[in-house]
Amino acid sequence: MRRALGREVDGLDDTKMRIINATMKAVRQYGLEGVRIQNVSELAGISPGALYRHFDSKEQLLAECFNYVDRQAAAIFDHLKFDPLTMLTDPMEAVRSLWLPYFRFWVTHPDETVFYHRFRDSAAFPKYDKSRDFSYFASFAHMVRAFMHTFPSLRRVNQDLLWLHVLTGTVMYAKYVVEGLLPNTQETEDTVFEFLTLGLSGCLRLESAETRA
Repeated sequence: MRRALGREVDGLDDTKMRIINATMKAVRQYGLEGVRIQNVSELAGISPGALYRHFDSKEQLLAECFNYVDRQAAAIFDHLKFDPLTMLTDPMEAVRSLWLPYFRFWVTHPDETVFYHRFRDSAAFPKYDKSRDFSYFASFAHMVRAFMHTFPSLRRVNQDLLWLHVLTGTVMYAKYVVEGLLPNTQETEDTVFEFLTLGLSGCLRLESAETRA
């Protein structure tokens, strides 16, 4: 049986963790708009009143759930070994070695994946996105800067668009896996990676001094 997400990022107490995990399970079952505080409290095994002692509203609860999962996903890059030599000798393999643990995180956390995808697609997300903290993606940003320094062609690509495509596309395909629309196989991983990085290999080429000039 899959374990619920741990508390390594935020140090949340047991009750808050129960509420957060119950919320994501409820959203997967009832939808983002359809879920009610009563649904969450029943799954968490607490009263609605006890839930409101931790969260002021459904909106705050959903936002905090997203923040929690987003931090968990970002923490994956904190624990990866980034080998600059592989980036030089086989850049696409270097990208894959960073991407694969991220994809597998989502595939092995179905409630979180469905919740994350639905919240990002919700009408509430743009407002939330404007004020959220991205500092916990520091490790990922460092890796991106290393690729851009080594492969200047990447600088000519819209970075926001590129990484939005890769990261959100990864979650979307992982959602298809957890919903049973795609098999959880090596072939799926290979195909999804190829789709998401199509055209990227052209940017991952070392440029000569003449080319850079």
